[in-house]
Formats: sequence, C-alpha cells, structure tokens
Amino acid sequence: MQLSVVILNYNVRYFLEHCLKSVLKSIQGLDAEIIVVDNNSPDDSCEMVKSLFPNVILIENKENLGFPKGNNIGVQRAKGTFVCILNPDTVVAEDSFIKILAFAENKANLGIIGCKLIDGTGNFLPESKRGIPTPWVAFSKMAGLYKIFPRVKAFQKYYAQHLDENTSGKVDILVGAFMVLKKETYQQLGGFDEKYFMYGEDIDLSFSALKLGLQNYYFAETTVIHYKGESTVRDEKYRQRFQQGMEIFYSKHMKGSLFFSAFMKLGMLFFAIFKMKNKSRLSEGQPIKYVLYSNDEQLKNKLEYRLHSKIDCFYRILDKKRGTQILDNNTITEIILDANTFSYKECIAIFEKSKNAGIRFKVKPEKADFIIGSNSSNDRGEVLLF
Repeated sequence: MQLSVVILNYNVRYFLEHCLKSVLKSIQGLDAEIIVVDNNSPDDSCEMVKSLFPNVILIENKENLGFPKGNNIGVQRAKGTFVCILNPDTVVAEDSFIKILAFAENKANLGIIGCKLIDGTGNFLPESKRGIPTPWVAFSKMAGLYKIFPRVKAFQKYYAQHLDENTSGKVDILVGAFMVLKKETYQQLGGFDEKYFMYGEDIDLSFSALKLGLQNYYFAETTVIHYKGESTVRDEKYRQRFQQGMEIFYSKHMKGSLFFSAFMKLGMLFFAIFKMKNKSRLSEGQPIKYVLYSNDEQLKNKLEYRLHSKIDCFYRILDKKRGTQILDNNTITEIILDANTFSYKECIAIFEKSKNAGIRFKVKPEKADFIIGSNSSNDRGEVLLF
C-alpha cells in the first residue's frame, strides 16, 4: 500500500466530514487507506464516519489521549509505505497526495514533507515552514517581533522566511497539521513524543529527524486549506500550551532554557497587545453581502431561506471583473462555493486569488446540508446548517 492518511479527531464532526470528502477525492488512483482516530468526541463524529464513510478505518479511543498518542495509535494501524498526519480541519486538493508522493520519490535521506497551508481567507500560514526554535527565536515569535519588525532578519527565523512561500526547499521544522513521511521513518523516530499533549510535538518530531541526519522539505506545489481556528484558537490557553510544549522541547533537546521561561510572560504581553491592534477592520456588526458560486438554483433558494438574506450574485466563474463588482466597502462580502460545482483544487485557487480582498469564504461540501469556513486564523471556524 502506498499511503495511509491518519486523521486525529476531537469534536469537529462537520470539519471532519468535509476533510474526509476532500481526502477521498485526493486518494483516487492511489493504493491508499484512511484512518480516523477519535479522541472520545462528545459530538456524533464517530456515528457520522460509520454512516457516511463505511470504508474508513475508525478507531474510537475511550478518552482524550492528546495529539501525540492519538496519532501514534493511528500510525501503528497503518499499512502504507508513507503516512500522512492530517488535521480534521483541513481540505486537500484532488492532486495533493499524487504530487507529494512524486516529490518524495527522488529524495535521499528523506525526513518529513510539509506543504503550503492557507487559512480560511486564503492567506498563507507561515507555520507551514519553520526554523529551529531556539529560545531567542521562540521568544521573538511569541512576542510578535517578527511582525513588528519585518525587515529585521534576527526576528524572521521562526517562520523560515529565507524561503519564499511559493518555493519548495529544505526546511528544519514542519507543522503537524500536514506531515508526510515513510512509516518506517516515523517508527525510527519513535513517533510523536507522548510527553506532549498538544503543541510542540511536531517541532520535536521534525528536530528528531534532523538529528538523525534526515532532511525535511517544504513543498509549495500543492496548497491545503487549514481552517485552523477550529482547533487552534489563539487565546491564553494556546499561549500556555505553547509555553509548556517549548519547555518540554528545551528540556529534551537543549537541557532547558532559563531565558525562555523568564521572558515568556513578556512575550505573551507583546502578543496580546499586538493582537488587539491588528483586529480585522471588518466589524461583526456590518451587514453581509452573500455571493453564491454554483450551478444549483435550488441551493441558492435554500441558502436565502436559511440566511434570511438575498443572494445578490449568482456566478459560476470568479473573474477579476466580477470580483470587483461584488466588493463593497460598506458590507462584508461572503462568497459561498459549491463543491458540487467546483473541485477542491478550484476552491483553493479562488481562496488564494482573492486573499487580502476583505472577502470571507464558505464551502458547501458535496451531499451535505451545511456550509463551513473560518473568517480568521485567530477565531473558531463556523458551521451553518440548513
């Protein structure tokens, strides 16, 4: 078997359904399997998988075992030569895995491969590629110094900004939302270190690969949506877990760091201040202008009824001229993409083309009665049933 896709789920039933539908399209033509490990979700995630995806291998844990242990359980069950560690709040393109596996074929001393990740507004997620988080590098990230002083190279190492987001190349650290590596390499590394619970384990695995003389790669020729906010809300709890994860990492690989512990609180203060200053210019109180891209007239009617709002535009193709027409500075523009009409690769391309335009995106998956999306990397994702 070529590939095993391992998805660890906790309480994100609709994001998981959307993810699985995209993965099924992406593994067509491959000898592949999908393994979902559920960490005792209180929602109906497991029932949904059994009902809608009977060929998916489902492992139901009796408690929330955390990210590392949950994934280790899934990989242990995997039969593929390669495994992909994939978050449930992601959407892959139809050719993502074909491209990744082709890229892996010619690489000697291969460690881990990551890819280009974007958020729910089409913006590049810088954690797609990272440098080794020495105490100073981690502090500059947590304090937001890399954003405050974008031209100072000393503050740009955490997100490996020596490598352009559209250029594939060698990097040190990759993010656990999307990791592809050989199963034997995963086992050689000992899998994710279960001392972590969430945050830091992907840094640890990437760094462990480097220590074995393996090379990690960032692959920019396929893009994956990582809604991210659903599982990674940037709040005080996130910052605490980040600190705990880094302290485990330093204790294991760098004999601890008094510097990091002493300055983390200062970094958190900078982080909070910078976040407050960079809130979206779009107020939640503004009216929303809905735009549907679909060939399905009935879907338009259903959405108008559910949203209690007229769908002002109804286009099949998004082009520059129409894109200009739909924007209105006095309203929030929300584009709804119908996955029955567009491929996931097309949806991703539309996200990227319209980034930074003040547009929100939602996707209506095939054979689904909901739309789904995320308006910001810092906020929880949104699911609207209809």
